[in-house]
Amino acid sequence: MSTKNPRLNVVLEPTLFSSLKKLAKLDGTSLSLKARDLIKEAMEFYEDSHWAHQATKREKSIHVRKALSHKEVWAR
Repeated sequence: MSTKNPRLNVVLEPTLFSSLKKLAKLDGTSLSLKARDLIKEAMEFYEDSHWAHQATKREKSIHVRKALSHKEVWAR
C-alpha cells in the first residue's frame, strides 16, 4: 500500500515507546497515528510559544506616545 504522505523512522527509548503504546491503546489508535497526533500537538505548542515570544519583544519596543489609540485605528 503506497501513501502520498512522507514517512519518518524514529528511535525511542523503551520507556517512551511503552508510554506511547499505552496511549495509543487507550485511544484505540495505531502507534503511528498517536505519534503523529502528539507531534502535531507539540508543533502547535512550539508555534504558540514562538509567537508569544515575538509579541513580548514587540510590546517592549512600542513607544506609547507614538502609538495610535483604539479609536484612531478604527476611525480609518
